[in-house]
Formats: sequence, C-alpha cells, structure tokens
Amino acid sequence: MTGRSSTDEKTGTGHGRPRPPGRRRGPTAARARSWRDAPLRRITPWLFLAVPLALLITFTYVPVASMISYSFTDWDGVSPRRENVGFDNYVRIFTRPELFRVFFVSGYYLAASVVQIVVALYFAVILSFNLRFRNFFKGILFFPYLINGVAIGFVFLYFFQDGGTLDSVLAWLGVSTDHPWLGDPTSANVSLAGVSVWRFTGLNFVLFLGAIQSIPGELYEAAELDGAGKWKQFRHIIAPSIKPVISLSVILAISGSLSVFEIPYIMTGGATGTQTFVIQTVKLAFQFNKTGLASAAAVVLLLIILLVTWIQRRLVPDDKVDLV
Repeated sequence: MTGRSSTDEKTGTGHGRPRPPGRRRGPTAARARSWRDAPLRRITPWLFLAVPLALLITFTYVPVASMISYSFTDWDGVSPRRENVGFDNYVRIFTRPELFRVFFVSGYYLAASVVQIVVALYFAVILSFNLRFRNFFKGILFFPYLINGVAIGFVFLYFFQDGGTLDSVLAWLGVSTDHPWLGDPTSANVSLAGVSVWRFTGLNFVLFLGAIQSIPGELYEAAELDGAGKWKQFRHIIAPSIKPVISLSVILAISGSLSVFEIPYIMTGGATGTQTFVIQTVKLAFQFNKTGLASAAAVVLLLIILLVTWIQRRLVPDDKVDLV
C-alpha cells in the first residue's frame, strides 16, 4: 500500500525530507509577506497626507507665521523696507481704548448667537420626529447658509433702507414708521445681528439634526413605553446625547461673534457704531497703511479666541456619552 508515513505527515513533506523551518508554503503567503515587508507600504499613509499637509502648511501656517512676523514691524504693506519695532504695536493696542471699544459691538452678535442656537435646537428636535413636509422645512432652514455672504448683505441692505422692503411691509400692516433702521447704532447693530441669525441658524440646525438622528430609535421606543413625553425625551435622551455638538456650537458662536466681518462691512462699512474688530483691523491695514499694527491686532484677536475656547473647554469638558 502506498502513502506517506507518519513521519512524512508530521514534517509536511511527501518523501521524508524535512521542510526548512520558517518557510511558508504557497504563492499567496509569499505575496502577503512581501507586501508587509515592502517599504512602500510604510510610506503609503504619508503619501496620502502629503498634498493636504502641503496645502495646510502653505495656506494656513505660513501666512500665520508671516502675520506674526509683521506684527513686530512698522510696515505699511507696500514698502520693501520693514523696520523692526519689537512689541510697540502690541503696546499701542493695549494702551489705546478706542481699539478695544469695538469689542462691545460683538456683544450684539453674541446675544444673537444664543438666539440662533436656541432656534436651531428647537427646530432640530421638532423636525427629528415624523412630521409632514419635514424635508421641505429642513431645506428652508438650511437654504440661507448656502447663499453668499456678500449677496445677503446687499439683499438686506435694500431690506432695511428707508422706504425699503421692511417699511413697505409695515405700511401694508398699517404700521407707519420713519425710523432709520441702519442710521442709529442700537437699531443698526440689532438689525445686523438679526441678519446673522437668519443666515447661520441653518448651520447649527444641521449639526443638531445630524447628532439627534444618530441616537438609536430603540431609546425613544423604550421611553414611550415608560410613558415619557417629548419634553422628557429631550431632557434625558436628546440633550445628553448631543452635548458635544452643543459645546462645538458654543465655541463657533463665541469665535464668530468676535470675528464678524462681511455682513456689517457690506451693509454699513462699519459706520453708525457698527464697526467690529475685524473691520477695524482691515481699515488699519488697507486704509491707513498700518500693516504692522493690523497684524498685531489680528494676533491679539487670535489669542483671545484661543483663550475663550480654552476656558470654555475647561468649564464644559466633553464627556463620552454611552446611552446603549
């Protein structure tokens, strides 16, 4: 009777010759081993990251480094000569109250951000349940965020002007007013902040809606079986689940209120007490040719935003939420 002996079966050879140790049979194993040991596999992740890193460094970190270097000079933005003045630009910023007084304007936008977050959260919760035409309302809420900021500025410039759309609508309702909506500092800032609420509510709405829809449906079913209403579902299920997204929205709201630019710049140009810190910085650089001082102001704004963000993260840390 022919066949391999037990010794041959143990050694894995057909003729009694032992196979060299450490060697695997089959072309598949050889290809897998060569792929693991290939140097190309080790650098493949870096090849995928090369282009994004190059773009990030070129268009983010290099300009920031240049801005920081400009902040220590007395440069007009045109002359090839840059005189090093040390920390004089920073001293001028912190010793001139009018340069920091514009931060009071950011208070209007900060209050508007609170309204914006509340409105976005309300509609996100409502439209997360089964309602008729909910997709239609989702589109209506998100559509303003898709419009260019310059176009929004011009649209609302005609909306708030004397005898414009707002005055016409009020006249149709029997309300006559000669109030200059953009001619008074208080009403102008309130109007501009209201435009920001109209534009950016859609962004927060999408963030909240995505977070709410990621909650497992079994939790709502269990809550309904226990007799929990919509308010208790929001309080005990939705709110804890979207806490990280709410924290992100607060960070975006604070940083956005400190760096408002396009809407007040297009609609008023910073007149009638609507000048923000960014508009002031742009005017320092391009109207008064004080690029060094403007760069220092931009660095100060960046540090303020980073500080506020750090404080907010310390006060409200992100906790992992595990509801299932």
